[in-house]
Amino acid sequence: MDLSGTSPRKSIVDRAKAIILAPKDEWPVIEREPDTQGDIFKRYVLPLAAIGPVASLIGGQIFGYGALGFSFKPTLLSGISTAIVSYALALIGIFVLALIADWLAPKFGGVSNKLAAFKLVAYGATASWLVGIFGLIPSLGFFGLLGLYSIYLIYTGAQPLMKVPQDKSVGYVAVTILCAIALAIVVTPITAAITGLWAASTSAVSRGDGELSGTLTIPGAGSVDMGKVQQMSKQMEDATSGKSPPVDTAKLSALLPASIGAYQRTATESTGMGQVGSSAQGTYTAGDKSFTLKVADMSAIGALAGLGAAMGIQNSREDADSYERTTTVNGQMQVEEWNKVSNRGKFGRTIANRFMVEAEGNAGSINELKAAVATIDADDLTELVD
Repeated sequence: MDLSGTSPRKSIVDRAKAIILAPKDEWPVIEREPDTQGDIFKRYVLPLAAIGPVASLIGGQIFGYGALGFSFKPTLLSGISTAIVSYALALIGIFVLALIADWLAPKFGGVSNKLAAFKLVAYGATASWLVGIFGLIPSLGFFGLLGLYSIYLIYTGAQPLMKVPQDKSVGYVAVTILCAIALAIVVTPITAAITGLWAASTSAVSRGDGELSGTLTIPGAGSVDMGKVQQMSKQMEDATSGKSPPVDTAKLSALLPASIGAYQRTATESTGMGQVGSSAQGTYTAGDKSFTLKVADMSAIGALAGLGAAMGIQNSREDADSYERTTTVNGQMQVEEWNKVSNRGKFGRTIANRFMVEAEGNAGSINELKAAVATIDADDLTELVD
């Protein structure tokens, strides 16, 4: 029996479901919870704020970005760096916006309460964070419009948390959102105009044991296995709590073979980024041909890699000179590209919904790049996880 007068702490999945589906019922529950800012930040903000940067990182590596006839694919290290910066700005933004929400409340008949303001902003941002998953496919970025639902979430939470009178809630939220927009303009030099319409149907259900199951169907884009979404949430919780730290770069480097067929390893490079992840790559050369073999542990921000497979992403493009294919093989995403004119291509795959192994460059054929990736044994990688 709970004698504290509060409900048992909800999991990140249960809280996200509740705030999205029944915000008016959930805000009073949140208001009564004794969690500190640190608790909310570690358990909720850290994993959810990573969704957008992580999805964009994966989408950029798989599909690249394109507009007006131009296309661009960032390098893995460049993509990771961008994800880290975006993630950091999102985390800083939550604290700044919470201060703004707290400062504005008394001016609209409410009360100043820093913890309540942090709860309002952190949980109110849920919708805007969740739609970041569409960054897995850059062309679906317009679905980000769904993040505007967070405005409604903050509106419904203004009265129970900040005690803003109902008749002043609209004004309070409007000014708070304007401040958020101004903040975004200041901290983010590039803004995007996002337009479009969205429709979806869902057969996802919560079982009696609190687990999520079923599918979310997005017309024209496919379906999401919600059970896998919950698994990824648990994986991310473990990563951000330190239960599953990134593999040491020295161990990743040790997996890079000295030679691959006729190719000899001529250089190595590794990068460690704390709890965010780690990576190692080798350059292999044979005559005038050269490619890189990369192994990356995306750890905390890579916990959502499996969502691409959960969506069953498939993509194919082919012309007389080249082809690109993205598939899901045995529950793991796989990308393959080859240009027979330049004899240049890329082959990569995810392993255990956490690691990325990729070979890219000039080679005799795509099979040589596939053989390079195959030198990194999946079991050897997973055994490195503590």
